[in-house]
Amino acid sequence: MAPYFQLMQIYTIGYEGATQAELIAALKGAGVVLLADIRAVPLSRRPGFSKNILAKGLKEAGIDYIGLKALGTPPKGREAARKGNYAMLAEVYAGQLDLPEAIVQGAQLAEMAQDRPTALLCFEREPCKCHRSLLIDAILPHAKRVDLFPDNARRD
Repeated sequence: MAPYFQLMQIYTIGYEGATQAELIAALKGAGVVLLADIRAVPLSRRPGFSKNILAKGLKEAGIDYIGLKALGTPPKGREAARKGNYAMLAEVYAGQLDLPEAIVQGAQLAEMAQDRPTALLCFEREPCKCHRSLLIDAILPHAKRVDLFPDNARRD
């Protein structure tokens, strides 16, 4: 008889076009209990999404927050993403993940995500246009990825 093996699951979510309430509803609906903010600059012009305000709203909803800035995209990668140059984004981000602080935070993330339902947060709505997909491929290649959308409307 084969041993029981449960595939680790990791969630992703982007807040582009969403409210904080919509984001929290999507997280709660999926059973997420930890939000890992993987933005290099955890500030936002969108109300409710700067680090401290977001963390407070999540806490009130029973969801823990952790900021992992070293897993964010450096400026050159963000510029590439804005221009739709995803090959350059991948190249820049691979270099980011080689940095010692990113290696440490990547290991922390993998450990936390193993223990409880965790979602990776960034701005970009579409996971295929964001570094969060690259991060999962790099540090959690065997995990089952579930992409959440705050308004539950999927774009394909």
